[in-house]
Amino acid sequence: MTQEPVFEESSGNVFADLGLENAEELFTRGKIGIQVVRLLKQRNLKQQEISEILGITQPEVSDLMKAEFQRFSEGKLLNFLKRLDVEVTLYLRPRHGEDRDVETAIAL
Repeated sequence: MTQEPVFEESSGNVFADLGLENAEELFTRGKIGIQVVRLLKQRNLKQQEISEILGITQPEVSDLMKAEFQRFSEGKLLNFLKRLDVEVTLYLRPRHGEDRDVETAIAL
């Protein structure tokens, strides 16, 4: 007899699904980090060039390219996007409540 596999629907955040304490932070870092790595790969840069552009050491570049985003703060990852000449816009709105339609945009 074979047992049917059990599937559980994801919340959309793998870190939350794993029960990690800082799941939202990890998820945010991952989303930003993936964009940084995607841009770097599109530019086909060598690690030394990336190091100079981003202002980090070669070992940090290696960590970044291996998607070890936990080694970088959200602020540092956002700064990488700016150094790659990407305009970053943050949208601020209440998470819950009646004023959910009220939104403020901040361009960095």
